[in-house]
Amino acid sequence: MGSKNKLRRFKENENFPNVIQPSRSALVIDDFNLKGKWGRDWFNNDNQIIIELGCGKGEYIIYLAKKHPNKNFIGIDIKGARFWKGAKKAIEEKISNIVFIRSQIELISNIFASDEISEIWITFPDPQIKYKRTKHRIINPEFLAKYKSILINKGIVHLKTDSEFLHGYLLGLLKNMPCHINYANHDIYHSMNVPEEVTDVQTFYEKMFLKQNRPITYLQYFWNEKK
Repeated sequence: MGSKNKLRRFKENENFPNVIQPSRSALVIDDFNLKGKWGRDWFNNDNQIIIELGCGKGEYIIYLAKKHPNKNFIGIDIKGARFWKGAKKAIEEKISNIVFIRSQIELISNIFASDEISEIWITFPDPQIKYKRTKHRIINPEFLAKYKSILINKGIVHLKTDSEFLHGYLLGLLKNMPCHINYANHDIYHSMNVPEEVTDVQTFYEKMFLKQNRPITYLQYFWNEKK
């Protein structure tokens, strides 16, 4: 994408009613006005809130929002020029139960309060295999603790990825945590009884990986209890 297109998309995002771009400085000092108030002040209801981390072009979150009109959906990504497509589509199709936030995932606990989120979807994150330190991955013990803090009791985390490494890495982490694994599959398109929400929609990257004959994995878990 050329720089002119990026600038145009950034400008359009500023005027989209379904895009929020909080300043990093406000988030760092924990001064975000919607934290703990998403249902009341943004969605104007008390429906469940589901978020997607690293939502990219918004294919997955758009699909979920259309499938579940009685739930609220929030896509989060630092790359505003990328989720511009999803935000624009939501406006054109009048999908009112979805909003996009431009932010880094590391600040997620400054965006949402404890027990505010019902489910978290993580779809095709960069596994960051080349880094020896895990801090670059959005799947690591520190980030899992952040996810736990904003989830309701037994709130679900979904990971869908082409990375067998990341799938196995999360399984390894969960073995040492008080978690219940609802479902784990190493190749969803060559298996039976896969949840429809896992196979009914394919992101841009997923289609690319499938063309390369790379198996797609899926894992779903929740914490046994929150303390």
